[in-house]
Amino acid sequence: MRPAPYARGGYFEPIMSLTPEQLARVRIDAMLVAAGWEVQDKKAMNPSAKLGIAVREYDTDVGEADYVLFVDRTAVGVVEAKPATEGERITVHEDQAEGYAKAKLRWTIGQGALPFCYISTGEKTTHWDQRDPNPAPVRSSASTSRRRCKSY
Repeated sequence: MRPAPYARGGYFEPIMSLTPEQLARVRIDAMLVAAGWEVQDKKAMNPSAKLGIAVREYDTDVGEADYVLFVDRTAVGVVEAKPATEGERITVHEDQAEGYAKAKLRWTIGQGALPFCYISTGEKTTHWDQRDPNPAPVRSSASTSRRRCKSY
């Protein structure tokens, strides 16, 4: 886990020098931690560290997923990070998130498509369950309670 949300590669990097997507990832990391997830880099992945872990830049057969979510060592979902400028167009990226959720994950055996898809800017998040025959993405903002999401 990073020592601080603004530390990168062992040196101090002010938040203002981050790209919009890097800033989104810092915010997403904080949101995941606040929700009880342990956020890990793929090179330091420890699936036994906690019941729920989020692994950054996890390898799939179609490229790196921004985050893959594991519960009790089983992959259950993906989070696609987007810069804040994509907040109004967030649903445009649903196919990308679904592609990662359906991809073959590296270092897993017998895994099928992951049910949960999230797209987040760190300010706005949309999510859906692919097992639902008629999934309707649910959007929430950073100010929305974690107990319930506001549907649009």
